[in-house]
Amino acid sequence: MEKVPLSVAIITKNEEENLHACLQSVAFAAQIVVVDSGSEDATLEIAAAFGCDIYRESWHGFGPQKQLAINKCSQPWVLVLDADERIPPETADIIKKIVADARTQAAGFSFPRKNYFQGRWIRHAGWWPDRVVRLFRRQAGLMTAAAVHEAVEVQGQVDQLEAPIEHYTESSLSKILQKIDKYSTLGAGESYAVGKRSSPYSAFFRALFTFIQDYFFRLGFMDGRQGLTLAVTDSVNKYFKYAKLSELERISNGETQQRLSRRKNT
Repeated sequence: MEKVPLSVAIITKNEEENLHACLQSVAFAAQIVVVDSGSEDATLEIAAAFGCDIYRESWHGFGPQKQLAINKCSQPWVLVLDADERIPPETADIIKKIVADARTQAAGFSFPRKNYFQGRWIRHAGWWPDRVVRLFRRQAGLMTAAAVHEAVEVQGQVDQLEAPIEHYTESSLSKILQKIDKYSTLGAGESYAVGKRSSPYSAFFRALFTFIQDYFFRLGFMDGRQGLTLAVTDSVNKYFKYAKLSELERISNGETQQRLSRRKNT
């Protein structure tokens, strides 16, 4: 297959179920960079078989970790992908034309993202078109430093493409609960760092509103049982994010009181 002047940046940890299909979908790229943070399955063997440039790095949060992968890219264009995402053939053809055409003016491009959950394309509750910036000139794009909900920031013109990226989001409820624990902890930490505060009651009402908004206002009920599950998991994630934020405040206040008490005793 003829390669085009494109680097693909992917971060991984235990992605053996997803990585092969992801790499196959971008086999046209001249370079594929995989930054791994401690996989214990066959992830690295799969990446090596595809001829990827593999780097092992400790975990720094989603934004910084993806920036590490971008920093390893050497081609003039960069495409950032998650291991559970795919570039369908029609989108691949458009990317090839963009990066091979010297007349391309834009510094970056956004794509609509088709999110699949438990075998269904989710079209409501904000899941479609879920537009994301992923393709950019290497010197023009950076990841935000966010530990979660990171994004690509591009200096210059960003054009919208209608060809989609496909995203096969986690469908196992057990793994979703693990992700909720991880993401809510990261989200609570970020919110606390910028001065936000919460309470268990506030967390409850935020979660309730999130469910009503996703399932009714944003028509999540039209996505069947999958839409119901996603509305529930989104609201649970919201609750724990703000409940953990309240917990951080309580722990911080307790530590402050302890320090004041020790000062008085001395």
